[in-house]
Amino acid sequence: MSTYNVLVVDDEKEIRDAIEVYLRSTENVNIIKAADGLEALDALENTEIHVIILDVMMPKLDGIRTCMKIREKRNIPIIMLSAKSEDTDKILGLNIGADDYITKPFNPLELVARVKSQLRRYVDWGHTSKIANSNEIAIDELVINKDSHIVTLDGTEIKLTPIEYDILLLLAENRGRVFSSEAIYEGVWHEPAFRPENTVSVHIRRLRKKIEINPKDPRFVKVIWGVGYKIEK
Repeated sequence: MSTYNVLVVDDEKEIRDAIEVYLRSTENVNIIKAADGLEALDALENTEIHVIILDVMMPKLDGIRTCMKIREKRNIPIIMLSAKSEDTDKILGLNIGADDYITKPFNPLELVARVKSQLRRYVDWGHTSKIANSNEIAIDELVINKDSHIVTLDGTEIKLTPIEYDILLLLAENRGRVFSSEAIYEGVWHEPAFRPENTVSVHIRRLRKKIEINPKDPRFVKVIWGVGYKIEK
């Protein structure tokens, strides 16, 4: 059975150790710890990492800049961890590439549940194995291969994060149906939605930037004002 590596990045040793204790209940999870962004980047070069828990406020290289550096090369799920709880801080983290956001002090059970969710998404997304037989959804020149989890546009592969892929697949498999932010959140994050509008809209915006020629006039992911999002039939 595979072992999955979770990288915990926080400048407070007590927090790193506490998260390690919380995640010990998760089977087949190995914890790797780093005290700042530079140590985290070094760990990524030497070890295959499956999920990252990344604190925002750190010396040397903070979480925001570390997340941006990671996103230049990798689509590993990133859970941002911060004492800040304002929506603007959450939106900033999501905008620069984070997949999820937890504020301190956090509920240990919630943290464990979110790590497990990101692990399932990352593993199912196809980073650990590739299947040769294709099962494709084609929307004009946009093609989603459900087996390999590869998305192409005009034959060129589009690099999506697991969250972006799951949102696209949800809409593509239900063309013509309008999904509210709550329905998208519950369908993709697999947990009850609480004020998910900002979180979902940030991921939709990032997805559009990657698959739309003009994100302000999208061809694929349409917004139905006051209702939600859809891909037309």
